[in-house]
Amino acid sequence: MTFDPILRVRRFNRAITRETGALNQSFLGRGRALGLARVIHAIGTVGQDLERIREYLGLDKTLLSRYLRTLSDEGLLIVQQDAKDGRRRKATLTRYGEIEFEAYEKLSEDSARGMLLRCPEPEELLNAMDTIANALTHESLTILQISSAADDALNCLQAYYSELSERLDTGFDVNLSADPDAADLTPPRGSFLVAYLDGLPVGCVGVKGTDKGYGEIKRLWVSKTARGLGLAKRLMDKAEKEARALGMKTLRLDTNSALPEAVKLYRSTGWQEIDRFNDDPYPDVFFEKHL
Repeated sequence: MTFDPILRVRRFNRAITRETGALNQSFLGRGRALGLARVIHAIGTVGQDLERIREYLGLDKTLLSRYLRTLSDEGLLIVQQDAKDGRRRKATLTRYGEIEFEAYEKLSEDSARGMLLRCPEPEELLNAMDTIANALTHESLTILQISSAADDALNCLQAYYSELSERLDTGFDVNLSADPDAADLTPPRGSFLVAYLDGLPVGCVGVKGTDKGYGEIKRLWVSKTARGLGLAKRLMDKAEKEARALGMKTLRLDTNSALPEAVKLYRSTGWQEIDRFNDDPYPDVFFEKHL
């Protein structure tokens, strides 16, 4: 028996409304509704531009103004002209506001921890949450150039290596692969990109500089929970733009036929299959693209 998908979506929405306390007039017992607490969180400890708050929370200007006025009357924040741009206004938490921010952070973490403790398979729950959150926030995607040694980059790379170990018949040992040096992925020689959805890293790709007359695309990975959103292509498009900016005229990459979605992506976006160009033991399919 297949249950009505619309009824299933509505059931999910009701469950989330109850679990998050969206209708409570005292969210997490702090005496304010959820909307006010979300504005405090959006401002954070360093302050935030009002337009960014509005866009991030999806609020109209009238409702945001009402929330800000209420929080200001409580002594939690002040609104001033931005010192760098007089056309913009910025909200900053007062000391009392920072105390409330920290209280909400602790209570929210405790609530999330409690939810996971109630679940017999927390990792499955987290994966489902990531899939839903990524699908709902895909329009907020940002791709940033960061150090390949940064925590977010290393976490992405470790997830990529783990997946290769699962999917390749030979397994995968990064020490046996042609692992690029960090310097080759650092401007002005190369670049390393990480994709974020609502602050969570969900993908990466590297542009490796070489002295061989071409650059290389390395370590393209997208989290399983963010697949189907076109993120791999967006990462590749951004990587090609980075390569052009670095003066590269030709790019090469390698992959394994056990990753058919990667092979399909490259073939469909103008990459031409070529002969092997390295001695890395893991790839068996090789591509080139002239920029």
